[in-house]
Amino acid sequence: MKKELEDICRIPVKFSEIDSMCVAWHGSYVTYMEDGRESFGRHYPGLGYEDIQRSGIYAPMYDMHIKYYASLRINDVAEIHTKYVYKRGARLDYVYQIFRESDHQLCAEASSTQLFIDPDGNLMTDKPAYYQEWQNKFLK
Repeated sequence: MKKELEDICRIPVKFSEIDSMCVAWHGSYVTYMEDGRESFGRHYPGLGYEDIQRSGIYAPMYDMHIKYYASLRINDVAEIHTKYVYKRGARLDYVYQIFRESDHQLCAEASSTQLFIDPDGNLMTDKPAYYQEWQNKFLK
């Protein structure tokens, strides 16, 4: 079974994302990770945020880690590599590498885990049907 899928997207660093040192504020990287997951969902249909919302099942963030190595500045382009990592159970796991496109400098590495909750807010221990179908389609 193929257990990792990757998407690459590019996002320009905007003025609203920089801090007083004129570099991308550390919290902006969380948004870049979300941009990466959105792009991943468009690249591998069935796992996008709209798909998740349509199912009535939610996938809130459970865990996130980021390591910073180099800065992004206004008008730099963040090249976001988002990789799905297969793990058993009802969870979505991703790892990220965020590069400065101009020189391919690694700026940050990160990981995130999302768990599933039902419409009543209860933690799901079994995979939602749409997620199992997505895995059957893309992980074979």
